[in-house]
Amino acid sequence: MEYIPAKTIVTKTKAPAQWFGIDYNMNIYKGCCHGCIYCDSRSDCYQIEDFDRVRAKENALQIIRDDLRRKTRSGVVGTGAMSDPYNPAEKELLLTRHALELCDAFGFGAAIATKSTLLERDMDILQGIAELSPVLVKVTVTTTDDNLAEKIEPHVSRPSQRLQMIKKLSQSGIYAGILLMPVLPFLEDTIENIGEIIRQAEAAGARFIYPAFGMTLRGNQRDWYYHKLEEQFPGQKLAEKYRKRYGNYYECHSPHAKKLWEYFTAECMKRNIAYQMDTIIRQYKQAYHTEQLRLF
Repeated sequence: MEYIPAKTIVTKTKAPAQWFGIDYNMNIYKGCCHGCIYCDSRSDCYQIEDFDRVRAKENALQIIRDDLRRKTRSGVVGTGAMSDPYNPAEKELLLTRHALELCDAFGFGAAIATKSTLLERDMDILQGIAELSPVLVKVTVTTTDDNLAEKIEPHVSRPSQRLQMIKKLSQSGIYAGILLMPVLPFLEDTIENIGEIIRQAEAAGARFIYPAFGMTLRGNQRDWYYHKLEEQFPGQKLAEKYRKRYGNYYECHSPHAKKLWEYFTAECMKRNIAYQMDTIIRQYKQAYHTEQLRLF
């Protein structure tokens, strides 16, 4: 593992904090080895050289401890925005696990985004944090087809495994759900795919599904994505379809976005699955606020 210098790791989010009610960001690792062909973090604007190689921040735990100690207000610490906190190296390094222990020790909540079932290892810590602070787990699932996922997310836990993890989290009392993004045009943007995700999410006890029916493309990431489409789906001319429909647009909404949204919201409402940001934030923080009122 290569280590890179860092002065601070836990940083304040820009107000207002609308993205899942997160107050602070924490990225312990840089780069990601999941190999997802659609990842926007590969874009040049983030200035991450050799993106597929994971590096850890030097003295990360000491820096996180000092960062948390200096905060005048507690809040929810989010991780997983730019690099999955549960990459394969984490199994041995335990940096994410110990960082969560520090969040617990200093009275901070946690919001984790991941595609890895390695998170199951740390359920005990999340349950401990949840006794006094908000905890949210966001698991990315954009298809229930393990074979398709192997092509677009080659080096990560399969969707069937992630859904099983959501079930375990939900059964343990942790507020967990699905990030349904990105939904890749011409590959995943069908009623059948979205419907199956909703049905399996309900069976797993997912509390929410937060969607984006489309994806983003820019610069070098666009070229990388098109190359991977041609490599993984030969003869389907998917890259040609993208070029024809989207050109150099950054936001690439599904041609079926309106129809998918109408179907999605109706199905989620029928199953009592949250899908709006303010509802998700209110739900996962509600128990904490109730407990605080009880203490006072």
